Amino acid sequence: MQTAAISKALNSYGGEAVHSETLGASPHRLIQMLMSGALDKIAYAKGAIGRKDLSGKSKHISWAVSIINGLRSSLDMEKGGEIADNLNGLYGYMNRCLMEANIQNDVAKLDEVSSLMREIKEGWDAIPEQYQNRTAA
Repeated sequence: MQTAAISKALNSYGGEAVHSETLGASPHRLIQMLMSGALDKIAYAKGAIGRKDLSGKSKHISWAVSIINGLRSSLDMEKGGEIADNLNGLYGYMNRCLMEANIQNDVAKLDEVSSLMREIKEGWDAIPEQYQNRTAA
């Protein structure tokens, strides 16, 4: 895992509480936080679309894209093999969907990305504790 990429993505997520929680957090926990952050930003963007707050929508979608880019750049393509390759492609797809959602004010695209991220996060959350420090992808 590439901690510089993770740190940059967490900075995109932002906030003092997030900064405090990252101190001493394991790489596994940092990835969980990024995934939660992306889900939060997508939910905020969806609410902004409902309120016709185009500036807020764009801001939150941009944050979600930055976070997903952080997740993507933290993949170890050498050690992660097929799993890392699949996640890389999926993160790219998610970012394209977010860009479309931003341009078209498309809540369905936001829902699709949220669903995909929740599925990835559920798998990540299910990694047994004894393997959490060994995760490469």
